Amino acid sequence: MRGIQLALSDTAWRDVLREQLVRAGSGPVSCVDRPDPAGDDVLVVDAEHLASLPQPIAKPERVVLVATRQGCEFSQAWEAGVRCVVYRTDPIGVTVLAILSARLEAAQGRQPRQ
Repeated sequence: MRGIQLALSDTAWRDVLREQLVRAGSGPVSCVDRPDPAGDDVLVVDAEHLASLPQPIAKPERVVLVATRQGCEFSQAWEAGVRCVVYRTDPIGVTVLAILSARLEAAQGRQPRQ
């Protein structure tokens, strides 16, 4: 089972998200200061941590960007190939669903829809 790496600057919100993912039975969830794109884990990042990833991102379908409402994050995500963006202000259940969906998509190795 693929793990989930949470690399988010808001550590209080990150911890709540981690708890919700564990309750959902998502498998291994780790809180990291620096996401490691070398493995197959799903990477949940904010804009700051997205900038630290090598570009373009290998297997971008496994990356979930947690964004604020600033436009620069979207252009950065687009250029990196990120396919899944949720807002920090979305209900946490929406974020959990997006992460689990990214994990399933990455596990199946699906190609993006045309």
